[in-house]
Amino acid sequence: MTSRSRPRHPISALNRFATAWAIYQGLLLEAIPFLLLGVLIAGLARWLVPQNTWIRRLPRQALLAPITGALMGFALPACECGNVPVARRMLASGAPLGTAFGFLFAAPVLNPIVMASTWAAFPDQPWLLIARPLGAFLIAVMLSLTLTLLPERQLLEQALLSERRMNQPLSRYSLLERSGGLVGGEGSQTSLLEGTAVATERPTTRAMLEQSSREFLELMALLVLGSLLSAVVQTWLPRSWLLAVGGAPTTSILALMLLAVVVSVCSSVDAFLALGFAAQVTPGALLAFLLLGPVVDLKLVGLFSVLMRPRAIAITTATASLGVLLIGQWINLWRL
Repeated sequence: MTSRSRPRHPISALNRFATAWAIYQGLLLEAIPFLLLGVLIAGLARWLVPQNTWIRRLPRQALLAPITGALMGFALPACECGNVPVARRMLASGAPLGTAFGFLFAAPVLNPIVMASTWAAFPDQPWLLIARPLGAFLIAVMLSLTLTLLPERQLLEQALLSERRMNQPLSRYSLLERSGGLVGGEGSQTSLLEGTAVATERPTTRAMLEQSSREFLELMALLVLGSLLSAVVQTWLPRSWLLAVGGAPTTSILALMLLAVVVSVCSSVDAFLALGFAAQVTPGALLAFLLLGPVVDLKLVGLFSVLMRPRAIAITTATASLGVLLIGQWINLWRL
């Protein structure tokens, strides 16, 4: 019996490898189109509005800025991967921090595609069709308010911080504080009288394509690493282990939050994945899965590195997890 059972080990290992490879391919195929869409939108925004006039009109009040950014999420039909390059372009152009982060965290759920997919997956649960966008809005505003408490130099990634300061008024940042000691970049100059950096030329199509290509390749490399990590973790951490505690109010929420981080599925299809185990878990756990995944998962952590420093990413993860846990607990008290 022992000798006959030994050949199963390499077969099991091959099966795990095949499963991990299939998951890895699926994650990439889901995310790449949206990542490309986000890069193209960011490039077109830079080309069509080189002077960033719309950026200057965004509200800068502490509460109104993240609310405005979150509401802007209705306009971009992309998942969380596609929102990263758009949010980076907003930050680099000098948009208020609260507006950019409000958009980054709310758009993956508030965009039309995700709203429609949630309705298609759960047409018989109207409470979820209201609770998911409302919860995503609250989480986005809470995260934005939390992150804006940090100084920019502790919040933003170094290259992004330098690019952002190039587009800030001279009254705010001196010449020495700007990247390389220069004011403005190629195709721009600074108005010393008005104290603002004003772009005087629209970037050429070639320049726009080159920058968009570099940005896409950089984000693609991070996406590949994040998807690979997610595939490996999913293979060695079966979902059945997490779903086994689905009936307990608190542990079910924590288990589904962990599952959302691990599976790293795009928000445009996560509702259909949740439909497969919705009957096995509490309502709060179901909502927690649909709220946390679009904000924090294994592939997003890598993509966030082009926006934020490691400490800010850790704060984002902790704050989002706490907020989702509290919302899930409240839903269980209401629905159970």
